Amino acid sequence: MPASASSSTGRYSVFAIAREAMRLHTGWKRAWASPEPKKKYQVVIVGAGGHGLATAYYLGRNFGITDVAVIEKGWLGGGNTGRNTTIIRSNYLQDPSAAIYDKALKLYENLSQDLNYNIMFSPRGLLMLAQTEHEVRGYKRTVYANQLQGVATEWVSPKRIKDMLPIINIEGPRYPVLGGLYQERGGTARHDAVAWGYARACSAMGMHIIQNCEVTGIETQGGQVVAVNTGKGRIECDKLALIAAGHSSVLAEMAGFRLPIESLALQALVSEPIKPCCDIVIMANTVHGYLSQSDKGEMVIGGGTDGFNNYTQRGSWHHVEETVRALIETFPMLSRLKMLRQWGGIVDMTGDRSPILSTTPVGNIFVNCGWGTGGFKAIPGSGWAMAELVAKGQPGPLAADFGLSRFAEGRFIDESVAAGVAH
Repeated sequence: MPASASSSTGRYSVFAIAREAMRLHTGWKRAWASPEPKKKYQVVIVGAGGHGLATAYYLGRNFGITDVAVIEKGWLGGGNTGRNTTIIRSNYLQDPSAAIYDKALKLYENLSQDLNYNIMFSPRGLLMLAQTEHEVRGYKRTVYANQLQGVATEWVSPKRIKDMLPIINIEGPRYPVLGGLYQERGGTARHDAVAWGYARACSAMGMHIIQNCEVTGIETQGGQVVAVNTGKGRIECDKLALIAAGHSSVLAEMAGFRLPIESLALQALVSEPIKPCCDIVIMANTVHGYLSQSDKGEMVIGGGTDGFNNYTQRGSWHHVEETVRALIETFPMLSRLKMLRQWGGIVDMTGDRSPILSTTPVGNIFVNCGWGTGGFKAIPGSGWAMAELVAKGQPGPLAADFGLSRFAEGRFIDESVAAGVAH
């Protein structure tokens, strides 16, 4: 577990580093506390990933609600928050999507200062390759939509792409590069650091982060939530927020309702470290992969989802082969690299590839799920919008269009193109 400068509420600074250096680093304290759960909380949040912790943080910061428990069946940030490829962008097509993702990007830009914790945000630029005429039309449409939304993106030519990224082959026989959608403000951040920074800030406000505390049941009375049963006992609550990505449907069934999501494994892998060769983030929908280079030199490669519902986090060899085979044509240098490790994350897919931030049929139960492959980039904006929903009992402007009612009313927010991965 990370440590803080002097206590769970102390600030990191150059002075703290100098002070601890003088006393041989014996004064570092735990970054967040690990208390036993109380009998009751005003708000219980299920899921100590980025979205759950961000919700707790903004509940405290924006609404003064600090009687909060964030409970996690495993370890903090051990789900999708620690199992993604760290891409951050906001170049989505539909207005509601662009609004919440751009809010997230703006918060990311100052999050290290806000949390007093270095999340290693790197706005290196993000390029989405168009390798079919269909993608050219789709991405140009997104550029025009982004201009109306006030989100800075641009269409770039194959020549400029080659200048930006010399390792790319723009004349592949099957997948020629016809142009790209470029967002200069896009980039990456350290996924673990995002979770740790939010956790440290929540703990400093007096919130309880309770790990290894799996929910086994949800109690309701008169159509309202009253408590959750966990591996560490019964915990009463006034409000309950379910923020557990692919396992949200399991929790919803405990509460007596269903969610329109499917849970699938999403594949990723990293190569052995090599010298710097790729200083932007690349997404290639046609070849079903995306690529960036980490600070350690590893090539971080993301692939597609399994074609069947599952909860595995192991990854699968056929997806690794499919992803790498396609990427090698566009990036031939990848063919000489050795794979260092691979994994899978459980993503929660809705029919329109957009999230759910909503009230539910059970009073004072709120749900945040359905982010699919776009969860990491949305963490601050998701937490901001979800905190408002939980605090006020109704959605604010950012979450208003993402309610469960849209599926019954046919108000889909179709992001199947801008999602960036062929699902």
